[in-house]
Amino acid sequence: MRRLFALVSGLFLWLGFTLPAFAGVAGLVPCSESPAFQERAANAINAQAAARFEAYGNSGVLCGADGLPHLIVDGDLSHLGEFIIPGLMFLYIAGWIGWAGRSYLIASRKTKNPEQNEIFIDVGLALTCSMAGATWPLTAFGAFASGSMMASDEEVTVSPR
Repeated sequence: MRRLFALVSGLFLWLGFTLPAFAGVAGLVPCSESPAFQERAANAINAQAAARFEAYGNSGVLCGADGLPHLIVDGDLSHLGEFIIPGLMFLYIAGWIGWAGRSYLIASRKTKNPEQNEIFIDVGLALTCSMAGATWPLTAFGAFASGSMMASDEEVTVSPR
């Protein structure tokens, strides 16, 4: 029952229940039509900054009255590349790093001297765990579904009342 509640709660949090916000009411306009953005782009000093302004101007990103691009997070698929894709990439990479570290610690427990593996990194084992960590979403789901990720009720200490 606890697993079902955790799964349902996770789905509700992941899907969210907020109403989408629309950028049109915030006074934002496409950067290619924003006079303040065009002025900032004209004042760009070096070629790298000018290339960045050119990329923003042609990308369809919306700019405010200050002439700066604003990221819109409203669920509209036309703004998918502004936040959703980079956000999912961040979560995937952070999960990969965390899962690789978790795998390394679990694997180093089986060695003769596990404390030494936390001080002096076993590079071969770390690379193996890091490469295996690329499939962390599938591995994590499998561990969650099998119950090996959760501790049994007997292993969890409860303070006496």
